[in-house]
Amino acid sequence: MVGHKGVPCLRWLIAALVVTTATVGGAAAQQQNRFTVLEENDSLFFNSDKHYTQGLRLSNLFPPVAPGTGWNAPFDFVDSFVPWAFPQGGRREYSFLLGQSIFTPKNTQIKPPDPRDRPYAGWLYGGLSLLQESGGRSLENLEIDFGVVGPPALGRQVQNDFHQFIGESASEGWSSQIQTELGGMVSYERLWRIPLLGNNGFGVDIVPQAGVTAGNIFTYADVGGMVRIGRGLDADYGPARVRPALSGTDYFNADGLDEGTGFYFFAGTQGRAVGHNIFLEGNTFRTGRSVPKKTLVGDVQAGFSWMWNRNWRADISVVLRSPEFQGQHGPDDICTAALTFSW
Repeated sequence: MVGHKGVPCLRWLIAALVVTTATVGGAAAQQQNRFTVLEENDSLFFNSDKHYTQGLRLSNLFPPVAPGTGWNAPFDFVDSFVPWAFPQGGRREYSFLLGQSIFTPKNTQIKPPDPRDRPYAGWLYGGLSLLQESGGRSLENLEIDFGVVGPPALGRQVQNDFHQFIGESASEGWSSQIQTELGGMVSYERLWRIPLLGNNGFGVDIVPQAGVTAGNIFTYADVGGMVRIGRGLDADYGPARVRPALSGTDYFNADGLDEGTGFYFFAGTQGRAVGHNIFLEGNTFRTGRSVPKKTLVGDVQAGFSWMWNRNWRADISVVLRSPEFQGQHGPDDICTAALTFSW
């Protein structure tokens, strides 16, 4: 069962999702919202349970903002002091998300845990994205996330209760997890869609990406790119992911599908220059468990996206992530599966 100390945080995040969905959805130009359930877990396709071991992301993409309404104000505010961001005339959308990420060392059966391995940690958060596509060829995403790490993030309860349900051993070292700390981060990224071969009926494109994230949870700069081959590529810029990751946006335009459907295979890579990672370096204002992070981290990703009509979508992928801290032996694999529906 979920511990009572974490329940107010979870209730607050769920209430915020409901209120924001009702408010923004009611002010938008169209009627449909798009809801995505995304699961990232190292044991979805492989027998693994270590490091970044679990990520759940629930998000709601609201219909495009109507021109001339007050919901354009945040976009215009950013544009007023950053001239190259959110220019007038683009397709503007909001996305609200809730998420939880769980991190553990490789050996979860010893107590206290190995001090040379990454600490136990949980991250429970909510976020808001401002998304704008301009000219059908570039996408901007400004995302703000706030939440909590430590026991209120419910990492121990979620992992051990699930392990008990499936008959697996509980992780023994959660009493040594990173301590409670409120956290936040701001991310800005831009993606470009560059056609290479064919057309929207069936073609090949490349989606370069660059961005920066700053906060007491993560601070890093990233650059990457994805190659896609398939049908209806104009509908998006790649599938959603848990940050940090290649792509990672909820943007979707059903008008970009080919006769109402689409699919594509994708493969890509992203490199990050990491300035701070609280899940490796420990709490900001308290001493505790930590390991020395690596400054340069890279991901290689491949997968498949299927949009069988305007209202339903599924994504699966596998990611290979290079070692994130000194002393880590070998890369980590991350498996993802997502289901999206309109309502």
